[in-house]
Amino acid sequence: MKRPSHEKTVSDSESEMVQLVLPNDTNLLGNLLGGTLMHWIDLAGAVVANRHCRQAIVTASMDGLDFLAPIPLGSLVILQGKLKHVGSSSMEVGVQVYSENPLSGKRRQTSTATLCYVAVDKQGKPLPVPRLLLTSDQEKRDFEAAIQRKEARLLRLQQKSLRQKTSKREAE
Repeated sequence: MKRPSHEKTVSDSESEMVQLVLPNDTNLLGNLLGGTLMHWIDLAGAVVANRHCRQAIVTASMDGLDFLAPIPLGSLVILQGKLKHVGSSSMEVGVQVYSENPLSGKRRQTSTATLCYVAVDKQGKPLPVPRLLLTSDQEKRDFEAAIQRKEARLLRLQQKSLRQKTSKREAE
């Protein structure tokens, strides 16, 4: 798998998406449904990953999603995505979510999420992605922290696979 020779910066693929919370997006308390927000987060993250590699991508995992505050009906939802790490075919994207009162302009952070995407061909096989050129100390810190998350994610998947194999053997 030959990696593209060019590098891209974090800012090359950053994305901001804005949604309006409508009545069909809310729960019985008049706040945005968690599942709807998860969908929007996945879309915002996928735009970032696609902009980086310009290939078909799939969501491999959502490592973390923290709901910090509810988002009421009528709010604007601002989703800001940026790359944190790039492997040979995988890309970790962080998405910050804010709610904004459309009348006052008051904004507050409501959620954070970390997702992993993989570039794939038409058969679903991983494809190489461009390297990430880090241009700030914060990007370097984010990249290092993402390496730790990637190692934990791979270990978790390895353990899950082992448990599934053990359960399968016990069932036979």
